[in-house]
Amino acid sequence: MTILGQLGAAALSVFIFINYGFLLAGSMARIRARVQGRIGQPVYQPYIDILKNNARRTAVHHGVMFFLGPVFRLAGGLGTFLFIPAILNSPLFANFSFSGDLLLVMYFIFFGQLGMALGAGQSGHPYSPIGVSRGLAQMSAFELPFILSVLALAIKHNSLSITAIVQAQQGGIANWTVITNPLAVIAAIIAFLGMSMHNPFSVVIAPQEIPIGPPTEYQSGLLGMLQTNRSIFNAAKLVLYVNLFFGGASATDGVLYTLSASVLHSVPVWLGVTLGVVTMVIKTFLLYFITVFVGVSFPRFRTDQSIRFFLFVPTLIGLAGLILARL
Repeated sequence: MTILGQLGAAALSVFIFINYGFLLAGSMARIRARVQGRIGQPVYQPYIDILKNNARRTAVHHGVMFFLGPVFRLAGGLGTFLFIPAILNSPLFANFSFSGDLLLVMYFIFFGQLGMALGAGQSGHPYSPIGVSRGLAQMSAFELPFILSVLALAIKHNSLSITAIVQAQQGGIANWTVITNPLAVIAAIIAFLGMSMHNPFSVVIAPQEIPIGPPTEYQSGLLGMLQTNRSIFNAAKLVLYVNLFFGGASATDGVLYTLSASVLHSVPVWLGVTLGVVTMVIKTFLLYFITVFVGVSFPRFRTDQSIRFFLFVPTLIGLAGLILARL
């Protein structure tokens, strides 16, 4: 495939998964509202918010970093997704996974968060340093169990290539990391709750305590950029976790592909890719539902409680997973 073909395929992949991120956010907000006894917003509300914010302009002026914060945030989300194979064995959804590895993806994950911290620091709001300190402290805390899980994978597969890790999990559920090393997966899932910043780890914005944050300080197109990043970043993290711990999604493997092959005897290429996308959607939806379930079931931690929790329970589980991988 030529470089133009790769760019076109990557753009199509981003377009599909960013819309999936919008629909996922809208549907989960609806589910969360129903659990709390409310009707909730329509599933398509994220599209309305994006159109509304991008149609407006702002006359507020801050430092240069204030405007670069959302740009860095969006770059982190796009970079995370573009170096992950969304669908294995599909050139259309391979993105640029051949050009990077798991360490590069981890840098992109934290790049957006650090950029957002720098942007918030120039907002001029007196409470911004509180949000920045909370965010960076919690990020440093949940990084530890996540890194331990990644090290366990690297030891087991002797590689940091995401594609190689997904390929090693093909052939059935028994090969998935959640079966071969459940301790590493548990530590990573707890870290994922911190990355998603749902309860009990919503200590950064803390809407019941500090009525500010990006939805208040950023307006118009800048807020629209942050909302766009939220969709693509959520989709990227979900795809990454499915690839690392739940067997990924392949255009030539899986239960749906096997059933189709038994009926059709020869599965067309386009149908194999479609089945891979469906498999990825099912897995990511179930994974994201975990954060929603935990978020509506537990109240928010204080900042010190959140940090102590990440440095104790999931870190010990991650160390046990690392030892298991070594053994």
